Amino acid sequence: RPEGRTPDFEVDISAARAVLAGAEDGALKGAGAMDLLASYGIPTMPLRLAATADEAVAAAEDCGFPVVVKLVSPEILHKTDVGGVRVDLRTPEDVRSAFAGIGQALRDARPEAGFSGVEVQAMVNDGTELVVGMTTDPHFGPLIMFGMGGVFVEVLKDVAFRVHPLSDVDAHEMIRQIRGLPLLQGARGRRPVDLDRLADVILRVSQLTTDLPEVDQIDINPLVAGADRCEFAALDARVILQKDVTAAC
Repeated sequence: RPEGRTPDFEVDISAARAVLAGAEDGALKGAGAMDLLASYGIPTMPLRLAATADEAVAAAEDCGFPVVVKLVSPEILHKTDVGGVRVDLRTPEDVRSAFAGIGQALRDARPEAGFSGVEVQAMVNDGTELVVGMTTDPHFGPLIMFGMGGVFVEVLKDVAFRVHPLSDVDAHEMIRQIRGLPLLQGARGRRPVDLDRLADVILRVSQLTTDLPEVDQIDINPLVAGADRCEFAALDARVILQKDVTAAC
């Protein structure tokens, strides 16, 4: 097995630490998590926060239709569980209806939860949904994860893990380990994914883990590859901080 090398990317650590300093309740979600990824050169699809229906329409017009609208609530981690995501919205009327519908869905499912508004994001079609992340194991320390993503990640469980830190060989082995590899290589008429660039994203997550030990978990899901508006883009992410270092961030 070739030894490989561990890349050292030029990143903006000061910007990353500034983002971590703004974490609420030891976590970054939505736009905050995306800002952290961007400071490490991980491509993202921008999110616009909207506290009102009018702001959501303005954000959608800036992004360009069609758009996705997602719930923002400090108590909700999995937005789809409470009907907090609306996709393929093509008109201002669609966005207004989605804003109202998400608020009502939250009140129905979790009446005690706060409603901070929504995030608006350009709709991405036809890409392959992947997941990249990190979790801290009590015995092995940080583990880097890669696999097939989207809403079925916990059902399919088509993921690979490696002990951090990773070499470039490790990243490519993870990609080739998953059962969904043929989809990334162009099966069924799909656009082949640039596997070197995908490995680059995985390695940047590994470097973030090295540079920012206060980070306990990272969940980039989905990372869309080979879609119509992007080559790669993180559409959503969540970052959890170590409880014993949160106060120091």
